[in-house]
Amino acid sequence: MDYVLQTNNLTKQYRDFKAVDNLQMQIKKGAIYGLVGRNGAGKTTLIRLLCGLQNPTNGTYTLYGRENTSPGIIEVRKRMGAVVESPSIYQELSAEDNIRMQYRVLGMPSFDGVNELLSLVGLESAGKKKAKNFSLGMRQRLGIAIALAGDPDFLILDEPANGLDPQGIIEIRELILKLNRQYQITVLMSSHILDELSKLATHYGFVDSGRMIKEISAEDLEKACRKCMLLTVTDTKILARVLDRLQLQYTILSDEQANVFGEANITELTLALAKEGCKINAVHERDESLESYYVALIGGGRCE
Repeated sequence: MDYVLQTNNLTKQYRDFKAVDNLQMQIKKGAIYGLVGRNGAGKTTLIRLLCGLQNPTNGTYTLYGRENTSPGIIEVRKRMGAVVESPSIYQELSAEDNIRMQYRVLGMPSFDGVNELLSLVGLESAGKKKAKNFSLGMRQRLGIAIALAGDPDFLILDEPANGLDPQGIIEIRELILKLNRQYQITVLMSSHILDELSKLATHYGFVDSGRMIKEISAEDLEKACRKCMLLTVTDTKILARVLDRLQLQYTILSDEQANVFGEANITELTLALAKEGCKINAVHERDESLESYYVALIGGGRCE
């Protein structure tokens, strides 16, 4: 199996706080790897380590078989492109000039390919326009074009859909799929928009408190996501108490909604809730979502 990236007990510590804690992960060549975790889980710190923007406190990682401590890592890192936190864009320059600037940084021999990059990310008609006049979605796509300037085959994107409107999210999604499927670029992307991530990822890594909780393929995740009932009730605190008594697994979604897993007898549950002064307003059968799976994985409700 060809792996673009593997980490071994990767750790980043700031005094007594471990932002990344003995993390193990591996990304297969050709994957779209979704890095899932809440804010503060360690996603951005991990990405900064992998991009060489920070050094690990302990542990190592290998990129295309080269360990981060070896002299050859600098050359191998040229196969990477990244947009970390927010795109590095010169606001007063046009889209074309931003890409030319990156070509200069990389020591590229000519500016051949600038127009092709703009076309690839859907900015062919905005090449002369100053970046400060771009929408957020256009800036994100320009950031990706800049990251692609060195013709990488591994692309790292930190929250690429963050703050975008629905149309912008669709454009970024289609671009990532195009880069992966047509250009065989392996992608590592972090996101807290789990519904969107589920439309893209072939593999997932679930991170919490700096640790890798679980790695799973999209195929295996689909098998693991159980059938469930979405209940809308008047009080989920009462619902949780009754479900605990009935020994049913569940995930509380809000003050009024919860996913209930397993063979729940809806008549028995309705009567038990009525005795506690809680009413079921709606019942829907559905598959467990990526979000519910993640919440259960890190300890939401009693769902394990």
